[in-house]
Amino acid sequence: MSRSAHPGPVDTYTVVPLRHYGLWIGTVISLAIICLIAKSLITNPVFDWPIAGKYLLHPSIMRGLGQTLLLTVTIMFLAITIGTIVAIMRLSPSTILNAFAGAYIWFFRGAPALIQLIFWFNLSMVVREVSITLPFVGTLFTAKTNDFMTPFVSAVVALSLHEAGYMAEIVRAGINSVGKGQTEAAGSLGMTRRMTLWRITLPQAMRFIVPPTGNETINLLKTTSLVTFIAVNDLLYSAQAIYARTFETIPLLMVVMFWYLFVVTILSIGQYFIERYYGRSDIDQGRTLGRILGDTFKTRKRN
Repeated sequence: MSRSAHPGPVDTYTVVPLRHYGLWIGTVISLAIICLIAKSLITNPVFDWPIAGKYLLHPSIMRGLGQTLLLTVTIMFLAITIGTIVAIMRLSPSTILNAFAGAYIWFFRGAPALIQLIFWFNLSMVVREVSITLPFVGTLFTAKTNDFMTPFVSAVVALSLHEAGYMAEIVRAGINSVGKGQTEAAGSLGMTRRMTLWRITLPQAMRFIVPPTGNETINLLKTTSLVTFIAVNDLLYSAQAIYARTFETIPLLMVVMFWYLFVVTILSIGQYFIERYYGRSDIDQGRTLGRILGDTFKTRKRN
């Protein structure tokens, strides 16, 4: 029986580091692309950065930005409210409620947002007036559709119903992520279905609901630019109104892009802290800052 040669001492081996050629090539290409983009942004006179800086805090741009933020907050609040109700209906044991919720999600999530926006803006072509009539009393209220379906209201209604279709699926998936043992334990304690939902299921589902909800909020912020088609004075519409007179199209578009990126950055930071709050159970609560520093100094002292 042959015996293998006995290996020599470890310190006699030559360590050859692993070469990541693909990583190096990708890094070089990425740096080259970044340099080309930076050079174009700095040297191309079309961007005209002094003009962009001039309009960055222009009153019209600020009003448009405020309108965009108001649309985003209002629509997202309504979408979360409606989406939560639809998600609960989707999980209901009632066949009718389940079917209604499924049809709602199918329609409002499937139809393009722009088409829904234009439809609600032209609702007066379908319903010319709205009236409330009670038997033996008569007509209590009558109003023409054009009187209350303003461009802003049309945008809020259309995008809220559209976004609620996505939020319903997000909330439904979050509720389903909670184990059935939780609801069974709550039922054994005598808690009603509604009490179990609001006190047990939804608080635990929030850690799964918050991340996609944050993404939907950011996506909605950008989707609100569609309201320009129905003459809502949002950020993009304000910029268009300016460069239609001055023909400074690219600098004004850079201003719009800056504000969208700025708000998205703020929302991303907020989303991070909200996710951290609802995911705090995954963090080792015993590892406080003082304990970490103490362990570090103890280790150094021993060494």
